[in-house]
Amino acid sequence: MVPTALALKAICLADGEFQIATRYWTGGIRIEIGASVTGVTIADGVTVAKIPERGENVITLFGPDTAWDKIRQAIPPRFHNDVFIATARGGISWAGDSKIWWQYYAAVQRLVELLRSEPEVAVDDLPASKKHGEIDAPVGRYVHLNLCGTDYRIYYEEAGTGIPLLLQHTAGSHGTQWRHLFEDKELTETFRLIAYDLPFHGKSIPPVSERWWEQNYRLESGFLRSIPVELSGALGLERPVFMGCSVGGLLALDLAHKHPTVFDAVISLEGALRIGGSYEALKELWHPEVSNETKGRMMEGLTAPSSPEPYRKEIVHTYSSGWPPVFLGDLWYYLMEYDLRDLAKEIDTKEVGVHIFSGEYDYSGTIEKGREAHAAIAGSTFTEMQSIGHFPMSENPEKFLAYLKPILKKISQSR
Repeated sequence: MVPTALALKAICLADGEFQIATRYWTGGIRIEIGASVTGVTIADGVTVAKIPERGENVITLFGPDTAWDKIRQAIPPRFHNDVFIATARGGISWAGDSKIWWQYYAAVQRLVELLRSEPEVAVDDLPASKKHGEIDAPVGRYVHLNLCGTDYRIYYEEAGTGIPLLLQHTAGSHGTQWRHLFEDKELTETFRLIAYDLPFHGKSIPPVSERWWEQNYRLESGFLRSIPVELSGALGLERPVFMGCSVGGLLALDLAHKHPTVFDAVISLEGALRIGGSYEALKELWHPEVSNETKGRMMEGLTAPSSPEPYRKEIVHTYSSGWPPVFLGDLWYYLMEYDLRDLAKEIDTKEVGVHIFSGEYDYSGTIEKGREAHAAIAGSTFTEMQSIGHFPMSENPEKFLAYLKPILKKISQSR
């Protein structure tokens, strides 16, 4: 059943996340589910039991009952768990001002979640809390790398001994994403895990010799590829394994093609031959009137709805706390520059192992794109991860490790 405006108001007022997301807004959200209509009006951040008409400052979502039936499931199928992708692939549409859409995307998505049949879904158990005073495994340091003639102070964390395993984070984030892997003793007994922050990300602050504040940030392919190569040399790593996710997943395949003698194997999480898409359509992610909160909430939409909620919200936090231009700037490589469609066949997996992982709920680096890359690279392996999205190592680490460890065992045995 579709809740009335009065019932929906009560649900919204009882939800702290929705109340925070609607702050300062005067407008509303209108939901058209087939012939049924519901929604709430927002008056200076206060929820009112009134269905708003389509118009200024109002975001309207509309579509057939069949699409909404999937969206409103407790655990929606892929392409229906997030309102952004549902308007592209899930059979619904939206109307309203694009800036309002981006400013209050978090509120719109949360209202859709509150319409679901069972908002509180069952999730995998979280690990037990650490003891007071217990210290986690990784140790952090800084290393100076000369990249394209400029001194960059790069932060990295490491734990474990054995085969070096470089870990590259996703666009707009930083190495904290790998924190769960550091605590897996079975992993660190065989591998030396090294997670680094790209320049301008996390603790790798900008170089002091550049007037970076006067330039538009853009992550370009040659510069990006140089970082793990130069880091490997600076740390004296002998044929390390490289594992990256999203931007890092594309980079893994890029390195296998252009630097096969540097790495023993690459692990591409959410990788593809080409992502593509409209860079221009995302330009409002750096609009001065659009909060970093929008980026974080969009990234939660890339996760599986059954992944533990605290871990999904941690992804929101890390993305929301980044330097505002960095996410859009990273997408330059991700969407525009990277393209291995004509080159992947040149990768020699006898020289560098290639392992591709794709999450079921990833609507960007989809499982179809992952399979395409696997088919193009002879000798590569492919793993489809069920009930996992775009951030396997941070949204559901236990489930991810169950998929990852057999490949790592295969790599260690080959050494």
